[in-house]
Amino acid sequence: MRYFFLFLFSAFMVNTIDAQIYEVGVFVGGSNFIGDVGSSKYISPNQPAFGALFKWNRSPRHSFRASVTFTDLNGIDGKSDDPRRIERGYEFNSNILEVSAGMEFTFFDFDLHTSGMKGTPYLYTGISVANHDNFYFSPAGEIVSEDTDSWAFGIPMAIGYKTNITNQLILAAEIGARYTFSDELDGSMPDSEYREQFSFGNINNNDWYMFTGFTLTYTFGRRPCYCNF
Repeated sequence: MRYFFLFLFSAFMVNTIDAQIYEVGVFVGGSNFIGDVGSSKYISPNQPAFGALFKWNRSPRHSFRASVTFTDLNGIDGKSDDPRRIERGYEFNSNILEVSAGMEFTFFDFDLHTSGMKGTPYLYTGISVANHDNFYFSPAGEIVSEDTDSWAFGIPMAIGYKTNITNQLILAAEIGARYTFSDELDGSMPDSEYREQFSFGNINNNDWYMFTGFTLTYTFGRRPCYCNF
């Protein structure tokens, strides 16, 4: 009986795999930070960003999506429009590695098994987590490392437009914001509680960062059956 159920499970998994279509590809673009240090412009990429992504197209209108993205977050008070920040003169550069997973929704049907060129706007949201080093600013405005790192959870919100450029290649342009549940990415709030005296800025606003760029994905898998979705 155990082997019978194992056989049924294996057959189900094979059918599931064969009945779907997948995408795997890369993201290339830029990033910018929005917080208590640096410019407050929402779309102003100033550092390169690179990543990889995977999609499971569950229907012509929605997909499950996962990605890994690497970038440097850079904040320079001298590039701000706020004269108080310009006078303060803080600056930081921090490496982050983000993992994100969620769902992508298209405005129109995007069935890759129909002939001809096709394109559609889309929205993406889910949950993200970014690893970053912890640091703070000394009274002299110098960066002091805490020799630790943290994970900042957040909500990704992206809008884009995608189109097929060949039968198996899809090109997309995307702008994505990440709202984090952390105020530690820019050093305005030290991770260690006993360093609380080095905190500054608006403690009621958490940090944001943006990704702006392009994705190129390769599609594979047999023709899916979308009748149940």
